[in-house]
Amino acid sequence: MASDSVIVLDPVNRPVIDRALESGIKDYIGGNCTVSLMLMAMGGLFEKNWVEWMTAMTYQSASGAGANNMRELVMQMGLLGEGAKSLMADPAASILAIDRQVSATLAGADFPTSFFGAPLAASLIPWIDRAMENGQTREEWKGFAETNKILGRSQSPVAIDGLCVRVGAMRCHSQALTIKLTEDLPLEAIEAAIASANDWVKLVPNEKAATLAQLSPAAVSGTLTVPVGRLRKLNLGPAIWRPLRLATNCFGEQPNP
Repeated sequence: MASDSVIVLDPVNRPVIDRALESGIKDYIGGNCTVSLMLMAMGGLFEKNWVEWMTAMTYQSASGAGANNMRELVMQMGLLGEGAKSLMADPAASILAIDRQVSATLAGADFPTSFFGAPLAASLIPWIDRAMENGQTREEWKGFAETNKILGRSQSPVAIDGLCVRVGAMRCHSQALTIKLTEDLPLEAIEAAIASANDWVKLVPNEKAATLAQLSPAAVSGTLTVPVGRLRKLNLGPAIWRPLRLATNCFGEQPNP
């Protein structure tokens, strides 16, 4: 966040990078993966100055926390499966009995939570990183601070807020974005701006079959694709619409060791 550094996301902020190079700035930094992926998905709207404000509700995978956390998630999954194995093998076992067994395993004193601090398998964790004075976590704070720094808009920032949640996916951070546009635009114009922003973003039709096939961590993991789907205008007003965006964690890089 230093004033003499630039957060690099060249498909989105190449003009900012070029100006910094011309001015002699030497420090070029990789940004937060969740913020970077959001901007890869929504870069076309920011480029046209169509974003008045935005909220980002994230569903972040274990990989964002590092390799040890991914191992812990797999261990948690394994213990849940092992604990319910005998019940699952019995066709007469009730789902209530299976559910009680899973709950008991989650609450067990030997259930591994050293890295996450809480169960993630069969659960979620609505807290990522440390607390900030305003009630946000640091991960949530980055949505506003890093987005505007990447875009070179620190002096005229776009208002961004949200809530960051860790979910039991191994790879790929997902986000639900609610965006207040600066003007009422046809959905077709919005889709065209998003789809043409860079070579990685991919528009997924707002249909069940396409969504299930293309808009999930299972479908995206291991690729460089940044799919955007479930685009629609909200009932709150003509200039507000909500897309759901799922994207590869850190553009398909290996998780932090």
